[in-house]
Amino acid sequence: MSHYQGKILSSTSSMDDPNFDSSVVFIAEHNEQGALGFVINKIFNRTLNDLVEFSGSPAFPLYEGGPVDQEHLYFVHHRSDLIPGGTPIIDDIYLGGDFKKTIEQINNNSLTSKDIKIFIGYCGWDTGELEAEIEEGSWEVKELDVSALFTDNVT
Repeated sequence: MSHYQGKILSSTSSMDDPNFDSSVVFIAEHNEQGALGFVINKIFNRTLNDLVEFSGSPAFPLYEGGPVDQEHLYFVHHRSDLIPGGTPIIDDIYLGGDFKKTIEQINNNSLTSKDIKIFIGYCGWDTGELEAEIEEGSWEVKELDVSALFTDNVT
């Protein structure tokens, strides 16, 4: 059932939701309940240290993860050696984990933007919604390129 987990979706010209215009989405979770993903190619207009609670942190890039729950930060990474408690997505890529530890590792420069991507908000689909959108041609499904996931190149 989780056949889109770990895949990259690119919005096509038939996408009718302006939220997802020219979007590239990484699907972090896909199961019977639906899907959860993050827009990986839209940089947020503020950096981590612009957020009051992280004013002591470096100017780490943040991404506009999606329209849902923009009050919270989410992250994906491939440094399970530095970030405990993440949920495996695919290969060596994890969703979330110990956020306090993650911020410490960013602050002491052990983690860089090549290790982790931090999102404001996420994209969510209920049961069958994502499949329907793919079927109607709103998304093109691509295999994950790990180096493209952890890059600052915004396409």
